[in-house]
Amino acid sequence: MFDIRIVCDPADIDHIVAALDSAFNARTVTVYPSRSGERNRLYLRADHKQTPEQDATDWPKATQAYATAPEPGGELVWISNTEDRGREWLLRRAALMDRMASGLIPGYTAGTSNALDLASRLMALDGAVVGCNPRAYVRQQYAQWANNH
Repeated sequence: MFDIRIVCDPADIDHIVAALDSAFNARTVTVYPSRSGERNRLYLRADHKQTPEQDATDWPKATQAYATAPEPGGELVWISNTEDRGREWLLRRAALMDRMASGLIPGYTAGTSNALDLASRLMALDGAVVGCNPRAYVRQQYAQWANNH
């Protein structure tokens, strides 16, 4: 639990309270006028909202997500030669590391920490706020991407 104090214009109170309530498990908001009377002070106690975890069945297994993935040598060449280091590049690199860390590619290995780091970077790039293992997120996103390409 934590306390929040906000100083705002009286006209903004309803908007701010609604935003706080959607972002947190907010308790009662207490409003006090400031000394000048031009602004109000809002005080409230709140808790973080729990991010609901998706059911594990909603996330594809590695073998399902990467069933149509290209052979690793070609994927490494594509990753190395692509100048646009945007979302697709990060997704394909994270997926390749996940495949290697999962032992799905004989002769290629990668550490789970490398796969997790790249997966976390993809989630941050996407602004994803989901309660799951970041590598499961990569599998889901790669499966969707592969279906569209």
